[in-house]
Amino acid sequence: MGPAALRTAGLLTVLESLGLAVTDCGDLGVDGIDELADVPPENARHYRQIQRWVRALSRRSYELAQSGAVPIFLGGDHTLSMGSVNGLARHWQEIGRELFVLWLDAHADYNTPATTLSANMHGMSAAFLCGEPGLDGLLAEEPRTPLAPERLELFGIRSVDRPERDLLRQRRINITDMRAIDEFGVGVLIRRLIDKVRDRNGVLHVSFDVDFLDPCTAPGVGTMVPGGATYREAHLVMEMLHDCGLVRSVDIVELNPFLDERGRTARTVVELIGSLFGQQIIDRRTPSNAIAPQD
Repeated sequence: MGPAALRTAGLLTVLESLGLAVTDCGDLGVDGIDELADVPPENARHYRQIQRWVRALSRRSYELAQSGAVPIFLGGDHTLSMGSVNGLARHWQEIGRELFVLWLDAHADYNTPATTLSANMHGMSAAFLCGEPGLDGLLAEEPRTPLAPERLELFGIRSVDRPERDLLRQRRINITDMRAIDEFGVGVLIRRLIDKVRDRNGVLHVSFDVDFLDPCTAPGVGTMVPGGATYREAHLVMEMLHDCGLVRSVDIVELNPFLDERGRTARTVVELIGSLFGQQIIDRRTPSNAIAPQD
């Protein structure tokens, strides 16, 4: 029901009001996606069901990226990104540009079936995208295009399992936790990421888990962790990402309208996506609208 709640909260209306041509492709289905016969790994809940969705998402995201669109994937839990990002990475690899992923989340999601304490696959999404073993048959016939760990940026993290922490350290994953945000501010830290992506002529995918936000701002999630990003911090992140002109795709996941308070979280998310796509209080000079001085 998360995608339905975002539509009801006016996501399409906000995007269209910004002058964007928007096509709602509807809800993706898995009809025609065969169930496979591989042996599910231990410690991977709902593996078979997620396998069908990930394969469908990977295929669809690749098609949308090839079309030149800027796709927005609405979920569901964060296993959605296993498919969406994989298809996008495949496209950008063929184009010859590096895809960087900004993971806005309370959790690192860098577990594997061997390290997980819960067996929840939405806690394995980032690890899968970086090519960690344990879910090797998940995509089956769909090409797997892993990210180099250096191209994953975990931002807003404040909940990490102990075995997960060791793996993150081994892989040298870039982590901006809430301590860093408190100490340096989101503006400095997001600017550092933007500069890195621009210096390498890369493109940016934003994978936005609603629990990135503090529960006081966004109660409509199933995995609340206190101490998240404030309303203004989140808007500044989105505004700076829009200004840089590097964002080419987005995930929005983990919104649970049954836990929301009269649609408050859904409306907040829509406002943030509006900022990501250019909604402003007043017009500002940005790299995309600045005019070079004439001699």
